Amino acid sequence: MEQERTFADLLGWQWIEAYLPQDRWVQIMAGLAMLTVLVWIVSWLTSSVLSRLVRRLLKVAGKDEWARALVKKRFVRNVGYAVPLLVVSSNLTLLPLATSLLEVIERVALLGFLVFLIMAIVSLLGAWQEVYANSSKGRTKSIKGYVEVAKIAVWAIGIIVMISIVLDQSPVLLLSGLGALSAVLLLVFKDTLLSLVASTQMSTNDMLRIGDWIEMKQAGADGFVIDMALHTVKVQNWDKTVTTIPTYKLFSESYRNWRQMFESGGRRIKRTLSIDASSVRFLTPSEVDSLSRFALLRDYLNEKKEDLERSNQELSRAGMDAVNYRRLTNLGTFRAYCMAYIKRHPEIHQDMIQMVRMMEPTAEGIPIEVYCFTNKTAWVDHERIQGDIFDHILAVLPEIGLRLFQSPTGRDLSLGLSLAAESHRPLPGVKDPL
Repeated sequence: MEQERTFADLLGWQWIEAYLPQDRWVQIMAGLAMLTVLVWIVSWLTSSVLSRLVRRLLKVAGKDEWARALVKKRFVRNVGYAVPLLVVSSNLTLLPLATSLLEVIERVALLGFLVFLIMAIVSLLGAWQEVYANSSKGRTKSIKGYVEVAKIAVWAIGIIVMISIVLDQSPVLLLSGLGALSAVLLLVFKDTLLSLVASTQMSTNDMLRIGDWIEMKQAGADGFVIDMALHTVKVQNWDKTVTTIPTYKLFSESYRNWRQMFESGGRRIKRTLSIDASSVRFLTPSEVDSLSRFALLRDYLNEKKEDLERSNQELSRAGMDAVNYRRLTNLGTFRAYCMAYIKRHPEIHQDMIQMVRMMEPTAEGIPIEVYCFTNKTAWVDHERIQGDIFDHILAVLPEIGLRLFQSPTGRDLSLGLSLAAESHRPLPGVKDPL
């Protein structure tokens, strides 16, 4: 049988026995009252005084964002719950109870203390992640994956310690027993381990940042990265939907990242015009003189005329027929005009490749491709510049004697039928033989 102790024996105050009732329940109530007062004082100090002290110190240090993050993540609140439970577990000797019962209460209090301590550490990690995310570095690089790994590690260690308290065993023995379960743990945490490796590699090699525009067709993602966590990466598509991609897939599968395009300062224009092949012909001398009015063609035409004159004079002296003479074509002149136009355009990147090329003719006409880069990478600006360029190019086609190829529409067919009917109408005074 355990020897019962009085409240005065527990405190070591033998002189107080003369003033305390000898009833055991009264002494237990007195111990509870003293423990309650002690817990209330400690709780007030941690929740009020500590909270104000932390906010003031951070404000003086110029870390207001830390103060806001700690309050938002309830760091001080969790500490305020943890410390009183530690006080309870450390001062249970104030209660004149049986030793076995005190051990049970102490373990429960310690478990509660560990839970709130873990939550406080997790809150601190969350506050750090939020402060970093709002910094200049955090706008492009994310530490969310590392923070989540740290949270998992904290909870794992805490759970092992709590189990050791419940079983009254050393945590080292529990860890040694986990070796036999390593295969099961690897299977359970397969995605976590894969994501951890992928997240580490992507951060180390700078493969992906928050704000990158990526295109991953197999995942249906085409937009900007808005969040990078341990297990998933969120991509906001152009239609404002969000695609969630497992982190390890971005490491093991291919995708297109447009970040280099933005950093280079140039965005590509690659568009073709289909020219009606029946409109391609040689230019007459009068047409060449007329086109010399265009400032963009003047130097080109003068240079070409001199070159053609020299070449044709040699052919003439060789006795060649005039049909063999070199002449300018309207299609070649059009390509020269387009090239001169994009070279002088103020919103075309002049340090990047510029080209106007004729591609293989098809049944839909002769494709003329304009290939260059705008010096503005924003989508709206890029489309505006591209539209302005092709508006001008399309408008100048008739001036050079070319037509854009397009499939016949209902209006074209009705116009053709009207012209055919008009051509078969008999002349006035002439009898229709049919």
